[in-house]
Amino acid sequence: MKNFMDEKFLLNSKTAEHLYNNYAKDMPIIDYHCHLSPKEIYENKSYKTITDIWLDGDHYKWRLMRANGIEEKYITGDASSYEKFLAWAKTVPKSIGNPVYTWTHLELQRYFNIYVALNEDTADEVWESVNHQLNKNDFGVRDLIKTSNVKVICTTDDPADTLEYHQQLKESDFETTVLPSYRPDKGLELNREGFTDWVEKLEQSADISIQNYEDFLAALDARAQFFHEVGGRVSDHALDEILYEEATLEEVSQIFAKAKNGSKVSRSEEAKYKTYTLNFLGKIYAKLGWVMQYHISALRNNNSKMFDRLGPDTGFDSMNDGQIAEPLTKLLNSLEKEDALPKTVLYSLNPKDNPVLASITGSFQGEGIPGKIQFGTAWWFNDTKEGMLSQMKTLADMGLLSQFIGMLTDSRSFLSYTRHEYFRRILCDLLASWVENGEVPNDDELLGPIIQDISYRNAEQYLGFQKKTQNLTVS
Repeated sequence: MKNFMDEKFLLNSKTAEHLYNNYAKDMPIIDYHCHLSPKEIYENKSYKTITDIWLDGDHYKWRLMRANGIEEKYITGDASSYEKFLAWAKTVPKSIGNPVYTWTHLELQRYFNIYVALNEDTADEVWESVNHQLNKNDFGVRDLIKTSNVKVICTTDDPADTLEYHQQLKESDFETTVLPSYRPDKGLELNREGFTDWVEKLEQSADISIQNYEDFLAALDARAQFFHEVGGRVSDHALDEILYEEATLEEVSQIFAKAKNGSKVSRSEEAKYKTYTLNFLGKIYAKLGWVMQYHISALRNNNSKMFDRLGPDTGFDSMNDGQIAEPLTKLLNSLEKEDALPKTVLYSLNPKDNPVLASITGSFQGEGIPGKIQFGTAWWFNDTKEGMLSQMKTLADMGLLSQFIGMLTDSRSFLSYTRHEYFRRILCDLLASWVENGEVPNDDELLGPIIQDISYRNAEQYLGFQKKTQNLTVS
């Protein structure tokens, strides 16, 4: 029997331990998709209590607390920081089997050197120890990033953002590169409340008077150019539902004018608008040499009462189960036939789509770019042990696991980098199981570089951040 979350956890053979410790453990991190605040990074934000750094804004934990019957007062309400932490400590023992249980203890171990299991009995001990450490001078978010060996962070940014903190970080002495990612979702959801207000913000940031759809496209293009100048190399789209319907520029211009005047558009009009606009944006990304990301099949804000009370991103989303294969392939093909398909990463929140996405990527590879179209890492509800294994096994079944660009945090927490360790342990154990079963040779020269590539170097090369590094091996 193994000890609780010791150095061998998730590593089920000597081979797995060897691969992890010698090839994965000390690789740097590229977090190419997250929701961290560049302002907080620039200002090197610090925290007074573990509640501030751990529970504020973490809807993963909030969902589990609600499932444990905790009153909302102790989750997002006006309870004290200590009361909220104690409510979480009471929930943790009930969460065994959930990845958040593992992440909770990984974060306590790696950042605070605390190895006890968190529960109601140990809550005060953990509270005092963590808070004492947080109040030291060397415990700002930059220190956490440096401790985690993070080389590149790609935040998620609206095209209308000023990117002032990215520019200041670029000029600072902070060693980690912090880059913006271009996420124009608000410009695509023309039926969503706030669309016309957002167009006005885009108009101001781009310094382009948006009188019609062509002006709107010019403003999107101008902001993409600005993001590129600041260092952005990644775009991102939340395609909760994929729609595809071709239309002329004249048709889409009329649809845009209708929405800009505050009117709702039909489903067919929405599909035409999104198809044309996504095609236009894809061409921009290809021209700039960017990576395009599609996050697919989220069903958001399911609980209208709680949405009205707390707003979005508060733990009331789920998987969607719509059909994606035909519209997605048509969307990618519309770019491919014009030689304008950029490097693309496809994620689905519903694991039923894993074989679909893995097979679709194989239809659009090539042009001398290894892994040009990526089946993205297990995301959100799927970044569990079984979810990660399913994603990697499906990728290996249908494509090249060796060209996979690996893990990301998709997080708002500066403590989430332990998820990369979680992922790397699972990766090494998977490859080791193939060795143990005689499916793969026990060959470090084969397996070591693949592990390092998936852990770091594939993302580094794919995203164009640096030249490939030499093998990093721990003796």
